[in-house]
Amino acid sequence: MGRYRLAQRWFAFGDDFAVEDEDGREAFFVDGRAFSWGKKLSVEAPRGHEVAFISQRLLAWGPTYEITRDGVLVAVVKKQLFTFFRARFAVDVAGPDDLEAVGDFLDHEYELVRGGAVVATVSKAWWSWTDSYGIDVADGEDDVLALCVAVVIDLCCHQPR
Repeated sequence: MGRYRLAQRWFAFGDDFAVEDEDGREAFFVDGRAFSWGKKLSVEAPRGHEVAFISQRLLAWGPTYEITRDGVLVAVVKKQLFTFFRARFAVDVAGPDDLEAVGDFLDHEYELVRGGAVVATVSKAWWSWTDSYGIDVADGEDDVLALCVAVVIDLCCHQPR
């Protein structure tokens, strides 16, 4: 199981996030492009190698983001528009393994679920005294994809308008 701490950097141009592993070591850096048309973020390993890229679809019905790896689309994250009382996010991946994010997004307390099985858990409770939150990814699951989805949900639910 991968356990990470995700924190948005406050004094940065663009949407930047630091990602540490459970031992406090830098695991990834999410570099938001400050002057781009729509949100664009590069997810980089500690030595600067890009492992994923997140980009906002500008001509979409509702907040929609694409996640690519080496130029290949691996997932589309879409905030569902017509839901009652709570937000919902669908994560469309290639094949039958789509994910759904369920829970309380405003308080950073939610899960990524595939077919009733929890793939990842996001919780601010672990870090309640800071502006960061924890992400637990189940064994055998795609840590980078789970982190990318958490970043997208943060962009959709916690950004000033």
